[in-house]
Amino acid sequence: MTTSTTSRASGRRFRDKFVVEERHLPRATRRRLFATAAALILLGAVFFTGLLVGVLTHTGFERFDRPVELWFNEQRSGGMTGVMAFLAVVFGPVGMPIIVLVVTVVWLVAAKHAWRPLVLAVGMATGVVLAQVLAPIVRHPRPPIGLMLVGPDHSFSFPSGHVLGVCDFFLITAFLLASRVQSRRFAIGAFVVAIAMILIQMASRLYLGYHWISDTTASLTLSMMILGVVIAVDTARTTLEPGEPVTGPHSQPQQDGT
Repeated sequence: MTTSTTSRASGRRFRDKFVVEERHLPRATRRRLFATAAALILLGAVFFTGLLVGVLTHTGFERFDRPVELWFNEQRSGGMTGVMAFLAVVFGPVGMPIIVLVVTVVWLVAAKHAWRPLVLAVGMATGVVLAQVLAPIVRHPRPPIGLMLVGPDHSFSFPSGHVLGVCDFFLITAFLLASRVQSRRFAIGAFVVAIAMILIQMASRLYLGYHWISDTTASLTLSMMILGVVIAVDTARTTLEPGEPVTGPHSQPQQDGT
């Protein structure tokens, strides 16, 4: 193979990365996806607003902060603390970016098209920005430093960045995989795993004494909104109704779902 031929092939593979596969879905399925996206955004916004108001006024759901904290304090033990600390490191500000970077890069290299890994990366970045912007605005103090089991943290706690990162990563990944596999069993399994990982991470942050239940729940509601936007954007860009033609230089009919 000549150098020019190799160069053209490499250029074609690079261009193919930015081609989006479009698939035909029944009209009812497509509408259901948009309705799900709208419901996630609306419910997430309503619940987040309620949590935010409660935190700012010390009313509503915020009143569960102290009782939940006391309950988790009573469950502490040496072995459990080690497990929870490990989870905090793996899904923390160092471990989580590494996981996302590795998954995104491997997915970009392995997949013929870059749409889904890029959507995952943008969704994760959105969560990071929201957490960094909201915390100094809301200024919700963390639990007492004496209750923190892995060193002091003087930053603000609302929302929980750890939980938001886990929510975004597992929920968005579950959707991006399940939406192409088109298997109910796979979809249920993927979202069950996602929900389990979210609950474990929420418990970890509460157990270790770094967040209140209002912080971790707020992160879940923010992730609901991000997931809703992802579903809406992905459905609008990658799905067509039966009989609708695939058009545009950056689109092609779905071949292998990658």
